[in-house]
Amino acid sequence: MLGKAHVKTLRNSLMFRDLPPALLEDLLRRGGLARLSRGETLFVQGDRARSIFIVLEGLMKLGRITSAGDDIVVAVYGPGESFGEAAALKGGKYPVTVEAVEDAVLFQIAAKTIAEQIRQHPEIAMAMLASTFRHNRELVMEIEDIKGHTGAQRLATFLLALAPVQEGASAFALPYDKGLIAKRLGMKPESLSRSIANLRPLGVSVRGGHVSVADLGRLREFAESDRPGRKQATPCA
Repeated sequence: MLGKAHVKTLRNSLMFRDLPPALLEDLLRRGGLARLSRGETLFVQGDRARSIFIVLEGLMKLGRITSAGDDIVVAVYGPGESFGEAAALKGGKYPVTVEAVEDAVLFQIAAKTIAEQIRQHPEIAMAMLASTFRHNRELVMEIEDIKGHTGAQRLATFLLALAPVQEGASAFALPYDKGLIAKRLGMKPESLSRSIANLRPLGVSVRGGHVSVADLGRLREFAESDRPGRKQATPCA
């Protein structure tokens, strides 16, 4: 049964936030909960796509095995984020394997149910498109980031997104272990270690799962330094 906190997360999710309250309540009644323990797999790349999911608690890792046999992390999603829309609605197969990074609770609704509701309520289709567009945009930006930035710059961008403030000094915790962060950023663990070392002259300290940044503005300047029209910045003491 959905609790108040779960319903709030669903109402604020990109997939559902623009739906009329009555329609949203009807969809929530038609769905259910899926609970996973840390390390448990929800589905495997190539499985028939039958459901759409929204994370309510915990973190989910979306990974993919490439044709070369490499295991890459496509995304890590937390509360309010959805996955499986495109594959499920077209009756295809899931393009990724999804695994719980930590104990997780998901809202699950059958693609068949969504498709039936779309025929009566076209606004649901718009919500699905908005969610799918966001995923595609994120992937394009990540490809651009990997191709156009150094490992240290990708790490800097990742840390900036985690910081609870925009300017000045900040301290915060990493959301998951460094091995997963390395995969998320398209690096090997040793490359991540080198990137952490490269950020130290910029006032960045990473110890265990704790991060402290002396000046977010300086870190942001470094992260954006190779974009068109900007002079390349390098860490300095």
